[in-house]
Amino acid sequence: MVLHAHGPVGGGILVPEERPAPDPGPGEVLLRVATCGVCHTDLHVCEGELPARPLPVVPGHQIVGTVAAVGPGVPEGLAPAPGSRVGVAWLRQTCGVCRFCRSGRENLCRAIRFTGYDADGGYAGYAVAPAGFVYPLPARYDDVAAAPLLCAGIIGWRAIRRAGVAPGERVGLFGFGASAHLALQVLCAWGCEVAVWSRGERHHALARRLGAVWAGGYDTGGPWPLERAIVFTPAGQTVIEALHRLDAGGVVAIASVHLSPMPEFDHDQFLLGEREIRSVTASTRQDAFEFLRQAERLPLHIETRVFPLMQAEDALAELKAGRIDGAAVLAV
Repeated sequence: MVLHAHGPVGGGILVPEERPAPDPGPGEVLLRVATCGVCHTDLHVCEGELPARPLPVVPGHQIVGTVAAVGPGVPEGLAPAPGSRVGVAWLRQTCGVCRFCRSGRENLCRAIRFTGYDADGGYAGYAVAPAGFVYPLPARYDDVAAAPLLCAGIIGWRAIRRAGVAPGERVGLFGFGASAHLALQVLCAWGCEVAVWSRGERHHALARRLGAVWAGGYDTGGPWPLERAIVFTPAGQTVIEALHRLDAGGVVAIASVHLSPMPEFDHDQFLLGEREIRSVTASTRQDAFEFLRQAERLPLHIETRVFPLMQAEDALAELKAGRIDGAAVLAV
């Protein structure tokens, strides 16, 4: 399913095409795709809300597949065995030599490239990826359940760490989609008290079922001042909603890859008291390995709604309308 021109989803912007399976280049592996998660970032890519990249491109960056071939030049220690199941995430490639890469902050690399944005992704029967950027997956999750782990799970994990959450703290989640419903379960396993703000009673009910002590709309105050908050929505106003409920010394982490402009707000009302706002920028491979270990241990309940590959644009439209509980996944 190929994006040739940006536009609103629902207008036929994803076009089905027949292509030969790609050949893995030097340092790459070829995957036969089983499933691919559908992410809000895919929506931003398709509708042109992220900085422009050359088109056409195949979106999708939560890829679960089996290794079909290994390209030349893959070091023996990095080469997954043919037939093994692996995953591919948003982070596709970094330079490996800059100050960010050398200091464990490869997500800030100036030469960073992303799956389904800078190179073809997983809305397809086959995909290639650099061998150093694929991950073994926990066996306890089938192909559908494993797909959301690869972005929703990883970015939620990084947001938890960027917010500085400690076990037992009071945490607010703003927006309750694929990433938040996984982050909530990690936080509950840490003994945190979690409140959720989101639109729609269905999301509130799912949050309560997964362990939230309170869930409601943005027009309600919530149960207590928050020590930490994570914003998962792309709406700048939601950051103000989070700050409004944050206790002194608290932190708001913004987990959205794209955020609409934040309204003007008063420093003395919202930031005084050493409150902080922190951004979350992509993720590192270390984040992925850490989160996948968490997923193996917990386990997580992964709420999914499955679409066939040819309905990828329908899945994005449902996501945009807020009608997906948990995560949407394409069955390829």
